[in-house]
Amino acid sequence: MGKLYIVPTPIGNLEDITLRAIRVLKEADLILAEDTRTSGKLLQHLEVSTPMQSHHMHNEHKTVSGLVDRIQAGTTIALISDAGTPAISDPGFLLTRACVEAGVEVECLPGATAFVPALVNSGLPNDKFVFEGFLPVKKGRQTRLTFLSEETRTMIFYESPHKLLKTLANFVEYFGVDRPVSVSRELTKMYEETIRGTAEEVLKHYTEKPPKGEIVIVVGGKK
Repeated sequence: MGKLYIVPTPIGNLEDITLRAIRVLKEADLILAEDTRTSGKLLQHLEVSTPMQSHHMHNEHKTVSGLVDRIQAGTTIALISDAGTPAISDPGFLLTRACVEAGVEVECLPGATAFVPALVNSGLPNDKFVFEGFLPVKKGRQTRLTFLSEETRTMIFYESPHKLLKTLANFVEYFGVDRPVSVSRELTKMYEETIRGTAEEVLKHYTEKPPKGEIVIVVGGKK
């Protein structure tokens, strides 16, 4: 029987990949990539020539059973996403679950993920926290925000730049103007920055200076 490796890849800086991850990518029989064009650039940089196959949110429901069959037949597969650790707000959970249910060995390598440096950078309590990923876009958004307004642990969210102002305005409305917020942008990249302040202050900053790049928001819990 083969094996499924979950392999984190850099979230920006290409140096942020482990020696073990590179070895696994080279030794695997197949690499499943969220976007083969994006991952192709990384693999070329790492001098990895392992064959790739597309595995993303639009096709993973259809391909999971076939991939499990291939691993059971002896294929070793490495799963990567465009950036960071697969299955964290990215494809990967369905295949991992199917492998576990089928008795296939799964091993997740340690490595890059965006929310950990954002949490530590924030200066907010990190002994207890809750990872929320992306908020619902429409249906269920108000319900979720109302529920989270009572959360006492530090909260972590992912957000796209064109939705950041809406989300920060929601935090002002549901969590209050003085709730501490930290926004980390473009982590590990050339223009990395972290803006800290109250929800109102951070909203004002990004209203005056529209954001670009990948964003992680860390919000203090209710006191």
